[in-house]
Amino acid sequence: MEDLVSIFVRSIFIDNMVFAYFLGMCSYLAVSRTVKTSVGLGFAVIFVLGFTVPVNYLIENYILGRGALAWLGPQFASVDLSFLTFIMFIAIIAAMVQLVEMIIEKFSPTLYSSLGIFLPLIAVNCAILGGSLFMQERNYANIAEATSFGLGSGVGWFLAIVGIAAIREKIRYSNVPAPLRGLGITFIITGLMGIAFMSFMGIEL
Repeated sequence: MEDLVSIFVRSIFIDNMVFAYFLGMCSYLAVSRTVKTSVGLGFAVIFVLGFTVPVNYLIENYILGRGALAWLGPQFASVDLSFLTFIMFIAIIAAMVQLVEMIIEKFSPTLYSSLGIFLPLIAVNCAILGGSLFMQERNYANIAEATSFGLGSGVGWFLAIVGIAAIREKIRYSNVPAPLRGLGITFIITGLMGIAFMSFMGIEL
């Protein structure tokens, strides 16, 4: 249980997708104009990461990896389908994003319109694919650890986009120098937030 909590907390604060690896920046910058749309997209990312990372973990360990098909019989023990990793990971992600898009369109048309093209673009959001690739690289011991990492990464991305959206709403009433208005000041604030999140690296988990 402690390992799961450690993975979850670490993926939120220490290995934050935005501030540690700068993944998912396109949606992070484009959708963070208002808190409302940021919350909607943030929850969608949590849902997608929380589902695709454990599913891709199962696919990696029981279908794609070298010897993963040994459960079918000894004649399959030498089969290596790892060359299909990217295709399978992206297919799972695309299917999940399509499901999320259909759910949001059905139950919240206003949010669906606000998110616009950036909702289907979650499928090519590098933070989503990065979650599955980090899971593969770190070789988690079981699906519970992979799920904890996926959910934690989603929560970390959610905090990042909601945080920057709240700041951007406030600085509209500030006297920002003209050359820095818009993305300029957003990049500066993102850098400062990244430095702030670096302080969590001293936490021992």
